[in-house]
Amino acid sequence: MKTKEEYSEPIVRLHERGHFQTNLRDEIVKSIEEGVPRSVLVYQYGVSRSTLCDWMRNHGSKEYQAKQRGSQLTEVEKRSLVRQVEQGVLTPHAVRKGYGLSGSTLNKWLKSSVTENVELAGYDPFEMKEKPVGLSDLSDPEKEALKKALEEAQLKISALNTLIDVAEDQFKIKIRKKAGARQS
Repeated sequence: MKTKEEYSEPIVRLHERGHFQTNLRDEIVKSIEEGVPRSVLVYQYGVSRSTLCDWMRNHGSKEYQAKQRGSQLTEVEKRSLVRQVEQGVLTPHAVRKGYGLSGSTLNKWLKSSVTENVELAGYDPFEMKEKPVGLSDLSDPEKEALKKALEEAQLKISALNTLIDVAEDQFKIKIRKKAGARQS
């Protein structure tokens, strides 16, 4: 790997928008795989970040592409991870480290899950947390019956979500409606 001093002078191409030779492209891809920051390569070779991303996707090694697993997850796997985080089975940190995800990606998945669940269940979980629970005036058998009914409803919702996930994955169609979609 090159030292910082060796990156100080940029390499200029003959034509500003000319193509790179394949051996130079392969050298740049290898440098990224070895850990050279992309910003250094952008400066040194005058190549755009999006071009670097394209090269890594099309010409990167299988090992490098395996590290980029987070972008290759199916919708079912994404929903499964989100469900595990929401239920407390996994921590967000463990999911990010284990699957190579960024925090913003996982947060985006969690927010979209909340909006999907709100559409499906018809309640806002954040709104329910703010309201005081008024079970104090109910007797113990009534409380137990309500708790049991709630657990059964949550189990049913979880089963239905799993059924929808499997159906979407097998038939390759979107069953869930997007939030804010125009109705005909």
